[in-house]
Amino acid sequence: MDRKNCYHCGDDCDRIQIKFDGKTFCCNGCKTVYEIFSNNDLSYYYDLQSNAGATPKNIKGKYDFLDTETIAEKLVEFNDDDQQVVRLYIPHIHCSSCIWLLENLNRLSPFITNSQIDFPKKMLRVNYTTSGFSLKELVLLLCRIGYEPYISLEDTETKKNSVDRSLIYKLGVAGFAFGNVMFLSFPEYFDLASSRVSGGEFWLNQYQYIFRWLMFAFSVPVVFYAAKDYFTSAYKGLKSKFLNIDVPIALGISVLFIRSTLEIIFNWGPGFFDSLTGLVFFLLLGKFFQQKTYSFLSFERDYKSYFPMAVTQIFNNGKEKAIPAHQIKKGDRLLIRNEEIIPVDGLLLTNKAQIDYSFVTGEAEPVTKRTGEKIYAGGRQMNGAIEMEALKQVSQSYLTGLWSNTIFQEDKLSKFQTLTDSIGKRFTVAVLSIAIIATLFWSWKEPGMALNVFTAVLIIACPCAIALASPFTLGNMLRIFGKKKFYLKNAQTIERLAQIDTAIFDKTGTITTNQKSMASYEGMPLTIEEESLMKNTLRASNHPLSRKLYDLLTEHDIDTLDDYQEHIGQGIQGTRGDASIRIGSADFVGNTAQNDTQRTAVHISSNENYKGSYIFQNQYRTGIKPLFQKMANTFKMAILSGDNEGDKSRLEQLIPMATPMFFHQKPKDKMQVVKKLQQEGRKVLMVGDGLNDAGALAQSDVGIAVSENINVFSPACDAILDASKFRQLYDYIMISKKAVQIIKLSFALSLVYNIIGVYYAVTGQLQPVIAAILMPLSSISIVLFTTVMTNLLGRRLN
Repeated sequence: MDRKNCYHCGDDCDRIQIKFDGKTFCCNGCKTVYEIFSNNDLSYYYDLQSNAGATPKNIKGKYDFLDTETIAEKLVEFNDDDQQVVRLYIPHIHCSSCIWLLENLNRLSPFITNSQIDFPKKMLRVNYTTSGFSLKELVLLLCRIGYEPYISLEDTETKKNSVDRSLIYKLGVAGFAFGNVMFLSFPEYFDLASSRVSGGEFWLNQYQYIFRWLMFAFSVPVVFYAAKDYFTSAYKGLKSKFLNIDVPIALGISVLFIRSTLEIIFNWGPGFFDSLTGLVFFLLLGKFFQQKTYSFLSFERDYKSYFPMAVTQIFNNGKEKAIPAHQIKKGDRLLIRNEEIIPVDGLLLTNKAQIDYSFVTGEAEPVTKRTGEKIYAGGRQMNGAIEMEALKQVSQSYLTGLWSNTIFQEDKLSKFQTLTDSIGKRFTVAVLSIAIIATLFWSWKEPGMALNVFTAVLIIACPCAIALASPFTLGNMLRIFGKKKFYLKNAQTIERLAQIDTAIFDKTGTITTNQKSMASYEGMPLTIEEESLMKNTLRASNHPLSRKLYDLLTEHDIDTLDDYQEHIGQGIQGTRGDASIRIGSADFVGNTAQNDTQRTAVHISSNENYKGSYIFQNQYRTGIKPLFQKMANTFKMAILSGDNEGDKSRLEQLIPMATPMFFHQKPKDKMQVVKKLQQEGRKVLMVGDGLNDAGALAQSDVGIAVSENINVFSPACDAILDASKFRQLYDYIMISKKAVQIIKLSFALSLVYNIIGVYYAVTGQLQPVIAAILMPLSSISIVLFTTVMTNLLGRRLN
């Protein structure tokens, strides 16, 4: 019978053959999927990976429960008006073609606006509109194209870390087989020993073949199940014309299995099944250890759940107090100022809100909300202050996810990660060359040694240790920095920080502190009504000078503004009834004749009439002078400020001579300064307060936002530094450089190990099973080395 395979899923079409478009399909489901791809110009999917689809099943009625609104709400992480965002676990994700297809879902449905894959976790994040589309229809679409999601309602209440147990199962199979093969090999060992001593046999010849075929039987699941991932990875690498580190491993396993099978078939000997099963077992054991250790580091480095975000809580007596966001409880009344992130789902208590949900959905258009409507964590309030009631406790990990959202990721390739990949590729080529040359030599000199030499070289020289040096070093450093209140977005930030040669500092809110303020008023006295309106307008702003002035003013009743506007780099204005007030620069409030170039001042105008100004005396952070002296010895430095030159003389006493200072810098000007330095070949660090510096922080190679106790959150920065640790900034940078040196030293140690191992393998002094034990031990030694060295570095931080 002519057996053909399904064009879509690859299954045999021995019973049913459906012909369509010159191709054969096993069922109407596969044919439908092919039609969907063809009609939407997605047939390129089959060029990426042939027979990659999962066979569609009969799912009629299976997902009807998603029509129940209460159940769907538990699965949807964001739901507002006609926009929903959902994360689904897709077990069938396994290769680049899966990623390509699932990130092009918008071409299969006009209702899907965006889809992103988290490949390691096999998670799909989908943004879609609910007008004419639903979660159930999304799930059915995924099922039709062969990517049925796994939905467990148990996980809707408590998010649990999914555990991939496949490695444990494979390790168990390999361990069981290895133990039994070693046991069955004992007669062979004793037979060999007795032959050498007395020339006799220790066991009966009639049982020899039974034991050898039993060893073969135990080896089959090891090769075709436990070692499957190595073959798959090697195949995909070769198909993509890339030599990955699994190529020599897969080749060694294949050679051992084929040679051993031929030996027992033709009665040449017992084969190397003990070495084969031992190799796979120890490889998987090392992989298991690496996975467990890296999972531990990943858990520990979830430090971002503690980064210094705070929110203002309003108590029953009207008092306001900044509290850490993770202390928010259900029912708390919260104040969300202009430009602040909403930390938790809640109900809007004030009349109106303009909320930007671009952090969540990627859509930049603000959404208008009214009293009593639900607002979601991750939105940014865009128009004045609002009050809300928390509906649940905050999930910091959710906000962390926003910080790492791919919407805000730039393609900043890591130099050392690229170096790791490059070394791994060249190393594999060198290993294969050495193995082939050594095998040819031993085939000529002593053919019985050729197989052992070939296999030992492939095993002992695996570049796994080289590949592990960077992630383990940077991962542990990430965890240490987090404990020391320096919170980095990702491990690559450490590598970029190590390359910095230029440091730019904002002034207000960065090198000055908001905790200690002194201000004096000069001008016409303000009425009680004007003071009240000014206080409530300042209440809505997050600018450092606004926060200072708000704290200095006497208490007034809290009233809702009719209108609030904030003009970045200029000032703020508020309206209540017929009264209006402007607070900011002299030009902004309409007093162009005012000369304030020598003082830091906040000017006030009421109903378009200039009233006066508050003159500030800046308080600089403790330890600024010694920090800048150390920084100047290593880096090129500059000060950028949106303020006037009033503090220039004081700054000159704090910073090293000849340090450039730029005043009257608008946000766009700061960004251009950073860009110009980069065009000159400089690696620029920008240190700001995360408010008016977003453009410069995003433009820089590394952007650090200094945070005190305000709930200001900017995805433009690469790191958040607790203000109390500002004086240690130089130490953080230098330790980052040391961490990169540890990676280079790990490369050198791994290279030395491999040279020694290859020497013994090539000279025939290393058995394959010993090499299989030493290979994962080398990886473990690299992990231990990097962990110990980074912990020693961490002790240098107070």
